[in-house]
Amino acid sequence: MKRIIIPGRNCWTVEETSDAGVLVDGRAYYRELYRAAKKARRYVVMTGWQFDSDVALLRGDDLEEARGGEVRLLPMLDALCRANPELHVYILAWDFSLLLAMEREWMQHLLFNWTTNERVRFRFDASSPLYGAHHQKLVVIDGVQAFTGGMDVCDCRWDDREHRAHSVLRCDSGREPHRPYHDVQAVLTGPVVERLTELFEARWAHAGGGELRLPRLSRDDVGFFSSVPAPPGPVALSRTFGKTLLPPQEAVQEVRALFLDAIDAADRFIYIENQYFSSRAIYQALVRRFRAEGRPPLQVVLVLPRQPEALREQLAMGVAQVRLLRALGRLARETGHTFRVYCSAARDFPSGAEVYTYIHSKVMVVDDAFLTLGSANTTNRSMGLDSELNLSWEAEVDGDAVSRAIRRVRVSLMAELAGLSGAGAVRSLARVDAAWVERLDAVAREAVHRLRPHPLETVFDQSPLLKSLEPEELSIDPEDSVLDESLFEALRGGEDGLFASGIRLLSRWWVGAAEERPHRAILPAGPDDEQDHRDGG
Repeated sequence: MKRIIIPGRNCWTVEETSDAGVLVDGRAYYRELYRAAKKARRYVVMTGWQFDSDVALLRGDDLEEARGGEVRLLPMLDALCRANPELHVYILAWDFSLLLAMEREWMQHLLFNWTTNERVRFRFDASSPLYGAHHQKLVVIDGVQAFTGGMDVCDCRWDDREHRAHSVLRCDSGREPHRPYHDVQAVLTGPVVERLTELFEARWAHAGGGELRLPRLSRDDVGFFSSVPAPPGPVALSRTFGKTLLPPQEAVQEVRALFLDAIDAADRFIYIENQYFSSRAIYQALVRRFRAEGRPPLQVVLVLPRQPEALREQLAMGVAQVRLLRALGRLARETGHTFRVYCSAARDFPSGAEVYTYIHSKVMVVDDAFLTLGSANTTNRSMGLDSELNLSWEAEVDGDAVSRAIRRVRVSLMAELAGLSGAGAVRSLARVDAAWVERLDAVAREAVHRLRPHPLETVFDQSPLLKSLEPEELSIDPEDSVLDESLFEALRGGEDGLFASGIRLLSRWWVGAAEERPHRAILPAGPDDEQDHRDGG
């Protein structure tokens, strides 16, 4: 297989790691985030699509570790700052669309900035392109440990790898327990963390927070427990940024190039688990690969949610997604390739009803020689409009340590979503031969475990009354901000409505003074800080 990772084309940089791991599902990530934050000496910085103040990082048996201490996100960070006068916390969250106002925690400026220690700084990032989102998820602690991937620290995200049909631990903010939820995050140490620190500094400045310089500490107490070890050696960092005029920022489409190059290089198989599939660029890349003459047959396996989470996504993106997937299935059959889409479900006892696991992870594996995971969905938005961050590893030769580690990650994820255990079943997933998909189909048809064939139907297919209303073209998934303006014109009425506008104005009236805190923060060097030779964010 030809080389995929090319700095300057499909990644920003390739950096060494001291250690890295894959954290599967919210329990593993939240627990390691809690442990790392408790050890923080100088700073904790966090950026993401969404934060909620009272998300419990430890639950169930894990609560013993807290020994009665605070485990909710914001109260814990506040307590850490009050106990350590040298600790600073910076949180950068997307200044979300008003279409999401009813789904978000209100008055967060007030809650995060006015009810906590003055060294807890929270800021909304409104610098995205028109209708774009800040979607990167990144945590850095003392410049020595970082977390990034698909997970935000917010409501309705926590779950463990069992994905039981019902669990009282999947309860946030007094809500009813949410359904099973699957996601993937990475934890990293070593030189790569310095570049991720630079990325946060740049995002903070771009969002209007001013200059922020975060020194790297010298610490010998950094460690973690991963769900699966990540591949050893260097890791590539790839980004997406949409173009903006104020503040000025050129478009960056490294993630887009990465996905297209990986698909083009695939010789045997592609495994993808993702929240959506609606990217026209990725669809076209698969079409080109299916039609390529002289290339070996390809097996493509996708694991997606049973249906998009919100009704607006079902009505808009769900239609485009199903059409693309059906077309790829037809083309694969015509050209001698294999294309399958699955979902994952738990069976409720004693009723026997199926409860589907919501897939939020963003993972792609090619030929067990390439692995990428991060924040980017296989959507148009993630390819060109929203801010995204992906990590990638690539083997030098088949069977080397990186290749074996990639295989372990893939098999661990597939076994979880398929509900398979035992050495024989796991070996059947690891062996990617001509009968690989046939074995998966057999598991899905039996419906004894978790894997299910994806029905590839929309909300319109489920109701004859709605079928006549199915739109020919409706999308909330633009790839760039130029198209964005016309595509969203129909939604502007709801977004600029009196209620939504009132919420925004009321929030800004209450918390305007919070933005008047100092805009230049350079943490003074301490005895544990290493000399900083970086060029800046």
